[in-house]
Amino acid sequence: MSAYTAVIGREAFHLPYVQADLHYLAPMAERPRNYTFDPPPGIPRSNTLHETHRVPVYDVRAIAAEVSLDQQGFALLRQSSAVRDFYDENEVRTIYYPEAERLIAEVTGANRVFIFDHTVRRRVRGADDRAAGVPRQPATRVHVDHTEKSGPQRVRDFLGDEAEALLQGRVQVINLWRPILGPLRDAPLAVCDAGTVAPKDLVPSDLVYRHRVGETYAVTYNPAHRWFYVPDMQPDEALLLKCFDSATDGRARFAPHTAFEDPTAPADVLPRESIELRTLVFHPA
Repeated sequence: MSAYTAVIGREAFHLPYVQADLHYLAPMAERPRNYTFDPPPGIPRSNTLHETHRVPVYDVRAIAAEVSLDQQGFALLRQSSAVRDFYDENEVRTIYYPEAERLIAEVTGANRVFIFDHTVRRRVRGADDRAAGVPRQPATRVHVDHTEKSGPQRVRDFLGDEAEALLQGRVQVINLWRPILGPLRDAPLAVCDAGTVAPKDLVPSDLVYRHRVGETYAVTYNPAHRWFYVPDMQPDEALLLKCFDSATDGRARFAPHTAFEDPTAPADVLPRESIELRTLVFHPA
């Protein structure tokens, strides 16, 4: 592991890092599109082209107190959960959801937090994500879960008659991500400092479900991007990721992220297990 000097605010920090391969969207003429199911015969599951760039991914621990959702688009928190089994759907919804709502409201100052789904992932080497009979796999392409368009649309999708009034205030889409087992060294999550991302780097892309079409951002490579991760992350640690913010006053709005292969991980590393919640976060108008 090498080291790097980062300047956050007025302070300089000497940060260790690893060199990792991240998979970006390659420039392409057509709109990127991915199906979440097997499409009709003759239609490829994805039309996207990707290119791999080796980049430094910095250990964020030394500066965790300095980074924030509004500046970098992510935050590292310590929070123990009372959940005993994250594979128990009822336990997640009745225990973890209320815990997360309280945590996110406290961190953001929001007056309402609405959790609209969650995903549990369990790494199976060589398996394809969304394949039949296979648990959800780590997402290995640089992306943002929502866009300028799909963030507000999620509010309309889930909150119906309340939506337009809620959209008059500040709205955020924030993910809460944590490992189920630790220390996590297999397919850790890398998060890009949103302040290093240019608008042109974010490419609207279709995510096709059976009954609707969602929109995410694929991300093209920019050497200005600065990537961070939490080495040896434990289950009592959690990352908040900002996937959309309606505020346009200079605060972070979209934080790209991806799983990556840690080149320093041992060959017999424990396969990753993780859970992420996706939330709508509301502030009064």
